[in-house]
Amino acid sequence: MQTTRRLSRIDRVLDDAQRALETVLGSPAAMRPNPAADRADVVLEESERRHAAGLMRVNHVGEVCAQALYCGQAAVARDPSTRAHLLEAAQEETDHLAWCADRLVELDDRPSLLNPLWYGSSFAIGVLAGLRGDGWNLGFVVETERQVEAHIDENLASLPAADSRSRAILEVMKEDEARHADNAEAAGARILPPPVPSIMSAASRVMKAIAYRV
Repeated sequence: MQTTRRLSRIDRVLDDAQRALETVLGSPAAMRPNPAADRADVVLEESERRHAAGLMRVNHVGEVCAQALYCGQAAVARDPSTRAHLLEAAQEETDHLAWCADRLVELDDRPSLLNPLWYGSSFAIGVLAGLRGDGWNLGFVVETERQVEAHIDENLASLPAADSRSRAILEVMKEDEARHADNAEAAGARILPPPVPSIMSAASRVMKAIAYRV
């Protein structure tokens, strides 16, 4: 008869540290096929290539931040079901991270040089959100994912028309983010009070402006 080993606090710290290193320095593997696999990879004009790469770098940073947020929130979640919900969403975000990284390689570009900073700051925010309790924890997930959905819509409108590979990736990402938000609402998320959503949106705009270039 097999038994499931319960992780100690030290086990979880080590697990979080390993995940951070894999996210920032490694090459996380996707569990699902890349949505762009069946799309033609056309040669873009140089200005279009740079713009598409900037957008996909921003999305890659967003997935780095999502990993950190969910792991930070899961680290202090009180309810095991809430923790499981967060880690399940984080696994799908790993798929997004891998797909964005693949597309950056195809566009002959690189991830943000500031990924360690993005990860560390997002993990800290996730811990702070989680310490408020599981209802607020899930509410933070909902607000984050709704803002990401809006951001992806902006990217889809801005992508070069010929870049169907980036578009295919972003369309699946948007579907996943919407489902994460819906699941968090169903699990008992609380609505975040003002001015928290506005602060989150302002911080996101700063991150996107920097990550597009660096």
